[in-house]
Amino acid sequence: MSQSAKEWSNAQNALAYLNVADNLPHRAEGEAVLIDHISKEANRILDLGTGDGRLIKLIKTNRPDIEAVALDISPTMLKAARDHFANDSKVKVIEHDLSLPLPDLGYFDAIVSSFAIQHLKHERKRSLYEEIYDILNPTGVFCNLEHVASPSVELHVRFLNAIGYTPKKEDKANRLLPMETQLGWLRDIAFVDVDCYWKWLEMALLIGYKA
Repeated sequence: MSQSAKEWSNAQNALAYLNVADNLPHRAEGEAVLIDHISKEANRILDLGTGDGRLIKLIKTNRPDIEAVALDISPTMLKAARDHFANDSKVKVIEHDLSLPLPDLGYFDAIVSSFAIQHLKHERKRSLYEEIYDILNPTGVFCNLEHVASPSVELHVRFLNAIGYTPKKEDKANRLLPMETQLGWLRDIAFVDVDCYWKWLEMALLIGYKA
């Protein structure tokens, strides 16, 4: 099990995150932009690091019939997601450590993630992006609402203060990477229309499409 997986297997860490997730400033804005970029024709989506299923819940608010696969490693998160979707046969919740290659899940019209990939080692981030590209259907979209690195220590501290944290309190499992580096990777992999579609301080929505 990876170090990140060990961190999130701790129930206290997972519950602490769930307690603050709804209160992250501007998060709802980024999520709204993400959802706007999922095609109305999309029938199947994959959520990487689903947590309690937050993104899938939001997507299903207006698209109740969409099929979703949700991956996470935290037992606490998995239980919360399974409890919520217990009566929805179109949502499959699977335990998986994102530091390992994705399991064989078929192909998807959209792949999404929210504040999960930031915990992976940088080389794994890039290889995961390659795996995502391979399992997207043509014209499919990858939307990653990600915690990215600031260009300076001062701006990083400003972000932490804005979300009610201090450098001592911040998530030690984070492995932050500049937004520009990740956008470059997506372009190199062959994603098109790659850009940052929304940003607030260290919260950025990175999107790329499969041609």
